[in-house]
Amino acid sequence: PMGSERMEMRKRQMSATQETPGAAQAQHGTGNRGSNACCFCWCCCCSCSCLTVRNQDEERARRTSHELQAEGIPNCEESPAPTLEEVNAWAQSFDKLMLTPAGRNAFREFLRTEFSEENMLFWMACEELKQESNKSVIEEKARLIYEDYISILSPKEVSLDSRVRDVINRNMLEPSQHTFDDAQLQIYTLMHRDSYPRFMNSSIYKDLLRSLSEKSIEA
Repeated sequence: PMGSERMEMRKRQMSATQETPGAAQAQHGTGNRGSNACCFCWCCCCSCSCLTVRNQDEERARRTSHELQAEGIPNCEESPAPTLEEVNAWAQSFDKLMLTPAGRNAFREFLRTEFSEENMLFWMACEELKQESNKSVIEEKARLIYEDYISILSPKEVSLDSRVRDVINRNMLEPSQHTFDDAQLQIYTLMHRDSYPRFMNSSIYKDLLRSLSEKSIEA
């Protein structure tokens, strides 16, 4: 499935980064001039237009991550501890899991172990966008969502097919609360079909269920 392939790719990327820290540092050194060159410019001078665009794109990606951090996507949603009945209900359907903050937090913790937490973050950002009514705020949040989850430059890019990307690009000409509706549905479906079955068999879910069951028996 598309989600499994993406998860494996992320694992390989993280392993490669950890194994070759010296290579990563060398890329930023002054002696590695050739790595920054475009195919039409061998000198890497500051007047090279494509290098300038690349630097601007990298700076924009870094700025976007900082802005979103400052804006405050929480590490987890505030919610009371789930009850045994709620946790049992999560096994009945993915919809019931996603309806409660506690369910989303537990599922998000699992997604983090699979390097696919960006799917939940994107879904949550779309839900937040739908609550906005101010046009300028909508446009700004839509831009941030695009740069952080749709742009190929972003490390948190979600997996979308070309049709949905075309829809988003058209919608971004005049952003609204529903600019990412098709993309949000596709990611919701991906989490449902690909990640949810594994979550139900994960230690995160089983340990939580066992802990609540034991407390229920003791009470």
